Amino acid sequence: MPKTDLKHRFGPTALVTGASDGIGRAIAEALAAQGFDLVLVARRESVLQALSRDIVARHGVKVQVIAADLSQPDASARVLSRMADLPVGLLVAAAGFGSLGAFLDLDPVVEANMIDLNCRALVELAHGFGKRMAAVGGGGMVLFGSLVGFQGVQGSATYAATKGFVQSFAEGLAVEFRPLGISVLSVAPGPVGTGFAARAGMQMSRSDTPEAVAAAVLAALPGGGTLRPGFMGKLLGYALAPLPRWGRVRVLGQIMKGMRAGARA
Repeated sequence: MPKTDLKHRFGPTALVTGASDGIGRAIAEALAAQGFDLVLVARRESVLQALSRDIVARHGVKVQVIAADLSQPDASARVLSRMADLPVGLLVAAAGFGSLGAFLDLDPVVEANMIDLNCRALVELAHGFGKRMAAVGGGGMVLFGSLVGFQGVQGSATYAATKGFVQSFAEGLAVEFRPLGISVLSVAPGPVGTGFAARAGMQMSRSDTPEAVAAAVLAALPGGGTLRPGFMGKLLGYALAPLPRWGRVRVLGQIMKGMRAGARA
């Protein structure tokens, strides 16, 4: 979609969570190149401030930063309150994290925290901004699922379950919101080289770049639906598709196991 059309439909302001790194950062930079003003949300304020200065210098757009840990109970409400008077026409919910390992060996507090960030905060932001978009007759949302969200995955059970929730949630919202003029895009990447992988303890020999994912997201945003961006995401998605669900569970479990072994080597 041409620069002026994309901003006209979903602008003037986009709010991006998880904007300090990886896919969130790449999408924020791509949107700034399209002329969007930005609100950048992540935990690390110093990183957000540096990114803000760089984007303003290169693209001349307005940028606000909000340092917030969206896994905390009141964080989404605080973000919504700060944005009460700003015309946010696009929500990009890229914040999230995963874990890798046998479920009983993982910290249950961290696993529950993952659910809070990947699911609860997403629902709260989608509801709050959805109300505002419906009131003005349009807008867009980009919600991040994953290749692992289409089945359970041994060795990453909680993370896969959270991404299964996102995929189902996005599919339902897409139908509900379409008559309201709101486009909902679910993005299900395969392996992507980001800080996310490092936090989850993964070592990936082949992966897509955040910039490739960002470009695919902007191209697919007007139509909504489900996007499998990048070469590796498409390759793995097509390779797994013929397998029964139980087969996908086992294959992806072995892939995750290999990533974990590589990270510890």
